Amino acid sequence: METRQRAVWADVAKGVCILLVVLWHTVNKSYLAVEWTSAGPFPVLWGVFGDALMTLRMPLFFAISGMFALSAYRKPWAEVIRSRVAKFLYLYLAWMLVHTAILWFTPSFDTLSARSVGEFAEQFLITPPNLWYLYALALYFAAAKLLKRIPIPVLLGAAALLAVVTAAGVFDTPGNRGSLLQNFVFFLMGLHLRPLAERIAQTTTWRRTAIIGLVYGTALAAMLLLSAQRIPTVWTLVSLLAMVFGLSAAPLLGRLTLIGDSLAWLGRRTLPIYVIHMPLLALLHTGVSDLLGSAPLVVAALYPALVTGGLVAVCLLIDRILPSWLTDLPQLTRRDRWRSTRNRVAKVSGSSSASSNVNH
Repeated sequence: METRQRAVWADVAKGVCILLVVLWHTVNKSYLAVEWTSAGPFPVLWGVFGDALMTLRMPLFFAISGMFALSAYRKPWAEVIRSRVAKFLYLYLAWMLVHTAILWFTPSFDTLSARSVGEFAEQFLITPPNLWYLYALALYFAAAKLLKRIPIPVLLGAAALLAVVTAAGVFDTPGNRGSLLQNFVFFLMGLHLRPLAERIAQTTTWRRTAIIGLVYGTALAAMLLLSAQRIPTVWTLVSLLAMVFGLSAAPLLGRLTLIGDSLAWLGRRTLPIYVIHMPLLALLHTGVSDLLGSAPLVVAALYPALVTGGLVAVCLLIDRILPSWLTDLPQLTRRDRWRSTRNRVAKVSGSSSASSNVNH
């Protein structure tokens, strides 16, 4: 029961995060690009809401990813490379090709997309585009494994320092390079501080969550009002508060039967939503943006929420017909599977023989 509850609250958190990711892209790349004639305060409100929750969605997403990377992290290098590093790099490359092909026909849509082989190579290796989360997971797994012998306090301190100086603008971070550097610390915290994160989730209460939420909201509002994002440590500390708030709130949402079950169901299907929604949003924006300017006020008020819900639904429908090689690393050939099975049998037989010798 305890394991099931942990899985449910983690899926709830992932469900919330993926909704916030799609909503932010909808607001920043489509909604705010429309020249509304009658939108009232809604573009400003949606813009502030989307930007404010940047401190929550990816830090929490990466913390959850780190928590459930622990078993893979402990495996031999060969398994880590195939099951994590190669898998995520493969998905990153495959969907970059899909995105580049579709976004080629939507040049007015404001997002990072390659227009030449050189730009594609640069984005794949150095300045990741919209699919940067997949690239980050591959790099984070490899880096965490390589840095395994470094004491955890030193490792977390160095990653936190990297996040602080990146958020302060010390480095030139075009595209999503800044996000790539800033979120490594949250992945490592989920990986190495999993017992603490689980304890926060398991002992949560509405009262404690409300207090954490109030502290987080106050810090977030102060940061935005004072434009203090670039002051060293501010962005990272606010993101840390957001992560703790998310770990506290997710189990409580999970207890609300309809909402919790829906978010957990969504949280188990984040990959297709993440990789599919951007090309769909680009096509939608290109097709309707010129028509939206004169739309009624109610459309301007509800557009981001309606489009987010529609995109998620269509992504899940498309996922039902996607070939397996677009959602996972292609399977081994029959010969490779036979060799793998033979090796496992030999290993088990060898272990049994050794055990038998010890018993005698």
